[in-house]
Amino acid sequence: MIFDSDMGPDYDDVGAIALLHAFADSGDIRILGTMASTNYEGVACVINVFNTYFNKPEIPIGVPKGKALTLKDWQHWTDTLVAAYPHEVKSNDEVMDAVDLYRKILSEQRDRSVTIVTTGFLTNLSNLLQSKSDEYSSLDGRQLIAKKVKKLVCMAGRFPSGKEFNVERDAMASQYVFSNWPTPVILSGFEIGQKIKTGLPLIRDNEIRNSPVKTVFSICIPKAPEDSAGRMSWDETAVLVAVKGYKPFYSLEYGQMEVAADGSDTWSSKGRRHAHLVEDASPQVVQEYLNKLMRHQPLKK
Repeated sequence: MIFDSDMGPDYDDVGAIALLHAFADSGDIRILGTMASTNYEGVACVINVFNTYFNKPEIPIGVPKGKALTLKDWQHWTDTLVAAYPHEVKSNDEVMDAVDLYRKILSEQRDRSVTIVTTGFLTNLSNLLQSKSDEYSSLDGRQLIAKKVKKLVCMAGRFPSGKEFNVERDAMASQYVFSNWPTPVILSGFEIGQKIKTGLPLIRDNEIRNSPVKTVFSICIPKAPEDSAGRMSWDETAVLVAVKGYKPFYSLEYGQMEVAADGSDTWSSKGRRHAHLVEDASPQVVQEYLNKLMRHQPLKK
């Protein structure tokens, strides 16, 4: 699995990467790479903090070295983590360009074996689709994806229509990806994660100490009245479905998401190129499951 995240401005990305490591520690997945879809200075350090905390500091990190959004959190949790927790990566300059890392990783994997999960902007995937043959593969981006990727799971869109942050902020990239992506795509829409509130059991667990995951939720939840019952959990649902599948929590509605120039999305029932999640279980059931997973602690070395 390759994880692609904006890692801020919101902090549900933190819950998502905690889930990712919990599933890796249980043997469900192997984390091939952790990508940033933003390039604010320090984003590579923040991702490395989590990989290091979960005893996987060797997981490669990619950051877009060209044009990308630089959005950062307003609660200053990213700065806090970099100052307080160990990390070997000290600068974005120390890691690979995201597209180069994607191409390197994909070229080394078995055909149709890789799941990509995105919880941020589609910047990297648009650039990957448009990449040319290079030292890693003679295939262009679209060919390489079609050969190596099993499926793409995105926290993206608002169904049946609307505007959603991940899609809207880099609308051009979103348009390109959802028009040209060659493998099955599963979309976890805004309306799915909006009803799921996580983080309170984590910050109230006195046995969990010196955890960057707990630190972030402890900083952020008190700063927003709308988070008093826990943070809405958009990104966590994408990781959950990417790893465990959509059943028994959800079913799929097949069709195609179409993205306008302003980043708004509409759903067409024509075709089966895309599918978006439809609730089958109570959000409370998913919420309890995610809250348990987000309290996962690193395996002992």
